[in-house]
Amino acid sequence: MRGLTPIRLARHSSLGNSFKSLVAQFSAATLELNPSIGAKQISQRLTERAQEMLGARAAVLALAGAEEWEIASVSGESAPWTKACATSLARSLAGHARGAGVHAVSGSTVKFLGEELAGASGWTEVLLTRLSAQEGRTLGVLCLADPTQLSAPEIQLFEALASHASVALENVQMFGRIELSRKQWVEDFDAISDWIVVHDAGGRVLRLNRALARVLEVHPQAAIGWEVAKLELLATKPAERCPFCRNPNAPQEEFTHEASNRTYVISTSRISSGAGELRTIHVFKDITDRREAERRFRRERDFNKNILNNTRSMILVLDTAGLISFANLRCSEAGYRAEMLVGQPLASFVAPSRRPLFLDALRRSLEGTATELEVSFSGPSQARRQFAISLSPMRDEQGEINSVVVVMSDVTESADLQAKLVHTEKMAALGQLVSGVAHEVNNPLAAIVGFTDLLLENPHIPEQSKEQLQFILCEAQRTRVIVQNLLRFARQMPSQQEPVEIHSILAHTLKLRAYDFSRQGVQIVEHLDPRLPSLIGDPHQLQQVFLNVLNNAYDAIQDSRRPGKLEIRTAHRDGQIEISFRDNGPGVSHPDRIFDPFFTTKEVGKGTGLGLSICYGIVREHRGEIQVRNNPDGPGCTFTVKLPVAPALDLLAAGGAQ
Repeated sequence: MRGLTPIRLARHSSLGNSFKSLVAQFSAATLELNPSIGAKQISQRLTERAQEMLGARAAVLALAGAEEWEIASVSGESAPWTKACATSLARSLAGHARGAGVHAVSGSTVKFLGEELAGASGWTEVLLTRLSAQEGRTLGVLCLADPTQLSAPEIQLFEALASHASVALENVQMFGRIELSRKQWVEDFDAISDWIVVHDAGGRVLRLNRALARVLEVHPQAAIGWEVAKLELLATKPAERCPFCRNPNAPQEEFTHEASNRTYVISTSRISSGAGELRTIHVFKDITDRREAERRFRRERDFNKNILNNTRSMILVLDTAGLISFANLRCSEAGYRAEMLVGQPLASFVAPSRRPLFLDALRRSLEGTATELEVSFSGPSQARRQFAISLSPMRDEQGEINSVVVVMSDVTESADLQAKLVHTEKMAALGQLVSGVAHEVNNPLAAIVGFTDLLLENPHIPEQSKEQLQFILCEAQRTRVIVQNLLRFARQMPSQQEPVEIHSILAHTLKLRAYDFSRQGVQIVEHLDPRLPSLIGDPHQLQQVFLNVLNNAYDAIQDSRRPGKLEIRTAHRDGQIEISFRDNGPGVSHPDRIFDPFFTTKEVGKGTGLGLSICYGIVREHRGEIQVRNNPDGPGCTFTVKLPVAPALDLLAAGGAQ
């Protein structure tokens, strides 16, 4: 607040009684301009005293407003002011204030206010002085109309009076701002819905907000001086000191408090005043609903997380660019680690042949259409797996598609089983057909062979004809071999059941082709499990299987025109004996059709396409399976025969039957 400074007047030797009287009036006027009476009364008294002291016809005070200037008060003789005239006068005085100096100025009314206002007011001369704040800001302008002839000391008194009024008005404005700020603070304090209590070092209430006062059913002012310890607030029992001051020496503290099935966070701040007095502020915030919402959110989050992580399907979330942003726990269990997936395009894991189909499905999902398809994915070990996948668009709160949910189910085993079932049914149907055809062909073929033999033994047949009959007999014999192969394929011939040593059969089979392999420089590498158990089967039929596989490997190596290598490996896994034949030939061009009857990639006359079909039938009859796949780490392919190990009781029974 600005202080009222004493006014020092210039000394004049000729000061008369009239001037002394004027000084006395000035002193009385300064006493009247007390900031406590308010701006309106200060303005009115200022114009009255100025007009009276200096014998002016009228006095006008214009004050600067927030947006425009306005006439605050008028004293003495003046024409009736219309609102338009008052506004025009205020603007004219404001214009003078912007260019005025620190001293009073005087002149004709026309010069300072203009002809229109001069005519409306009837004033001839005016004396103006600016009212300014301490920092130089203009507060207003004090105007005297037609004052008496003034001496220099009297003008100084006029300026001093305006300066004193400036201080009073500035202080009034400051008091107003302080009071407004105080009222606003009280309103803000009482508008807070949380409970607030302020107490002194002795635990006596200094202030309550209305929210807490309503709970205590008391007026905020009436609670001042009460002991906080005896309020029994939040089910606390009466105590000697404040029950919410856990650590009185800490400037701040916060803790939770349970009361009546409600949860509160109590925040405490301690403030020291300039006089050394300590005030403690407690804020009580009811967080019961928030705690319950958090518990609900955690339950829902954990529930959803458990669903995502315990489902048997792999669940991924893709962004609009097709990049993986989320992978559930099932992905890691399947070998697809999160760091391997997140940030990568899912399309990169799709087999190249199915990638366009997947990208088209992803595009349709981003357009809002859920899609389903089956694709082949590369696994963590580079093995291909078959997945049934569903792509569903996910929308944000505005309904815009911002991601795609992908649900993947591994159907590799199901697809393999389905393929095997289809193949088995096809082979069974074909076997029945071939069996019938073979029997029908075998009967006339036997007659052809028999009568041809009789004709060859007949001495009356010319030699030229015997040569033709010999050709017929050879072709008939070849046809009979084909028929026998057909019958074997159809499995019409019962297999023997006896204990079988796989290594013994392999050794005998390799001897049959040892000369050809050696002559062509084919390297044979054996990795045989010495602890291989026995199984029950037909050794002759199994030898036929191994011989057919060796023959195919030999032919493939010959076609590749590279140094040949054949690896034979045996192992015992999961109750099965596995015999694998790995060659370094050109590989299999149609692995899905390799066991189909009459299917062959050899030249005409070099194969009937029944060899591997017969192998398939023999292995199936032994309750096993035969597979082929191209080598992922090099040229050639690998045939694998899997046969079940015989239980000990079955081995004893088969041995006794012999």
